[in-house]
Amino acid sequence: MATSPSSSAQAARERVARRLRDLRADAGLTGTELARRCGWTHPKTSRLENARTPPTPDDIRRWCSACDADAQADEIIAQSRDAESMYTEWRTHVRAGLKALQGKDPHLFRDTTLFRVYSASLVPGLLQTEGYAAGVLEISARFHDLQVDDSADAARARVERSRIIHEAGRRFVFVIEEAALHYRVCDADAMAAQLGFLLTAGALPQVSLGVIPMATAAREQWPRETFHVYDDRLVSIELVSARVRITQPFEIALYLKSFEQLRSAAVYGAESRALILRAIEALQ
Repeated sequence: MATSPSSSAQAARERVARRLRDLRADAGLTGTELARRCGWTHPKTSRLENARTPPTPDDIRRWCSACDADAQADEIIAQSRDAESMYTEWRTHVRAGLKALQGKDPHLFRDTTLFRVYSASLVPGLLQTEGYAAGVLEISARFHDLQVDDSADAARARVERSRIIHEAGRRFVFVIEEAALHYRVCDADAMAAQLGFLLTAGALPQVSLGVIPMATAAREQWPRETFHVYDDRLVSIELVSARVRITQPFEIALYLKSFEQLRSAAVYGAESRALILRAIEALQ
């Protein structure tokens, strides 16, 4: 992929800033004149035009009014909100606790019929057992220095949310790296239970579970950051510091291309089960 997820979010902010700049230019106003009409200082105009400061809805309405373009205000506000929602720091997500995070975006799950998930380091959340999820979320709680560790409650909520994989009318395509089967994010018993569940879940008719062997000789894609594709309309990427949401069609197309190349490198059926059984044996 040509750009990082964080740079994609910044590019969305820059598109909003460029649109504001074009409005000012089309109105024949200097930055100083626009600042005077809006009732703020010239440096603020510069910060908004160069995407150093995100505009508030009030900023956009004042800007459009100064440029005699009030009719464009609502559209630009919506564009700006989309840009800001693309990049959300985890510290914002976890402010209300890890359990609350499991219930975020319920409409996204409800409205999606095809889930595609790639993970290089963990068993995907939709396939996690409670013990495994508790281990993952406990690590997250420590990393983010949460005042209250509700990882056990969050793990139960995650498993409850994952019941969606049993609902009719949905398909789930998972691709994971073999290494993810070996990373010890919980104790040996919980790891064994998790790997055993993968054998069961992978046999469900609505689930496709592919594992990319570590010994794969020639790869078209190296291991990537974890990402989720919801139908063909949204990609969610998990970084160390933030979650990034991609909605631009050309970027979604890049992730879909990457996913298909990763999927083609995976093994399925008896071959994937053999890799999972090998990981279980390694726990002994």
